[in-house]
Amino acid sequence: MRAYFLPRGICIATLLCVASVSAADLKAEATGAQHTLPTTEFALANGLRVIVREDHRAPTVVQMLFYKAGSLDEQSGTTGVAHVLEHMMFRGTQQVGPGEFSRRVAALGGSENAFTMQDCTAYFTRIEKSHLPDIMELEADRMQNLALTSETFDREIRVVMEERRLSVEDKPEALLDEVLQATAYSASPVRWPVIGWQDDLQHMTWLDARAWYERWYAPNNALLVVAGDVDPASVRQQAERWFGAIPARPLPLRKPQNEPPQQGLKRVALNASVSVPRVTLAFKAVPLEESSTGKHDAYALSVLAAVLDGYPNARLGKHLVREQRLADGVDASYSMVARGPRLFTLSALPAQGKSVKELEVALRRELQSIAQNGVGAEELQRVKTQLYAARIYERDSVFSQVMEIGLMEMAGHSWRAIEQIDQALNAVTAQDVQAVAARYFIDDQLTVATLVPQSIRSATRLKKLAQKN
Repeated sequence: MRAYFLPRGICIATLLCVASVSAADLKAEATGAQHTLPTTEFALANGLRVIVREDHRAPTVVQMLFYKAGSLDEQSGTTGVAHVLEHMMFRGTQQVGPGEFSRRVAALGGSENAFTMQDCTAYFTRIEKSHLPDIMELEADRMQNLALTSETFDREIRVVMEERRLSVEDKPEALLDEVLQATAYSASPVRWPVIGWQDDLQHMTWLDARAWYERWYAPNNALLVVAGDVDPASVRQQAERWFGAIPARPLPLRKPQNEPPQQGLKRVALNASVSVPRVTLAFKAVPLEESSTGKHDAYALSVLAAVLDGYPNARLGKHLVREQRLADGVDASYSMVARGPRLFTLSALPAQGKSVKELEVALRRELQSIAQNGVGAEELQRVKTQLYAARIYERDSVFSQVMEIGLMEMAGHSWRAIEQIDQALNAVTAQDVQAVAARYFIDDQLTVATLVPQSIRSATRLKKLAQKN
């Protein structure tokens, strides 16, 4: 089964043991890492852009083909079609039968999968380097020769609806996130889930999927990223051979669907069969933008998320979990690289005997403290060190390099700006962090979503009533 996912939050991941490394050392290492991994970019005559990252540590390669077509490009009534088409891309072409793509890759010793996001849909393969031409041939074939029929669609749409049931409808936390997004936004297409609304999936036809394929799956709407033990000249030769003859097509005009200003705090509650409640505070924020103000705020918000929840002794865990014992778990999340609007979220589980109301007040108090008092120099330096460490060590993975390059490009930024982001994060000041806390953490930006425990019998009855209506 194909898998979709929605990356959330900033990557404060794994290697927290590097906290003793200085930010200056990490800055130098980040700059060196960019310069020691040669990267080549070129375009074919049909508009297909290709980026090649050389990393010769192992005789393997990762190929990822990004189409700039995600749920942001859908229309109401056919939500989820981008993800449905992702599934259909594995159902065969005129030359390759259903499931044959995956079987051929496995026979070559590789692995493959795909994902759909708000910004894009991408198809990736990990393979031994000598088999890269075989993978390009397969990928180019389904770019132009997808065998999409009503019979294959009818089977696959049932798989997608079951995926939605298992990943969203049977998981109250996921359902809360979906309800939150739909409440926070009223006009922007980010208000609907990537996997689509169930009613839209039920009424979708193979013609909807076919129209999406013909509209967006063209070389001039695609980006091919190849990384690993490869030679750029050879990659170019193979790309020309397999993709070069595919004709470009006119692309639809993307019209802005801007969100109107919010006026006042929004609230939504979801009754579910859970034993522990949850509260999420979501503030409308900005993505990384071309304007100097948008860029500056996005960098400061990323650092602010790390101040709150970027390392084991960050503010939220230290104050609300260990000291005040108001929460059993808490997190902060913000992702700045995206085409559409962003949310800065705080989510928490109240400790036994504590209410979500108490927890909401405590979360807002933490934000107000930063807005009023800022952060100390030592704390800020520690946080920025963690950010640098996470970004640098994540690039040890070839797959992560491909993802970083591709997602930057799909969001409208050049891969060359990656190094600039490292430097900009390191340049964020305490005053910058305090300013964005005061600017964005206000009622006119806020939606509060609460997961309310219900007995299993009550939750089942409410679910049946909702389905009936």
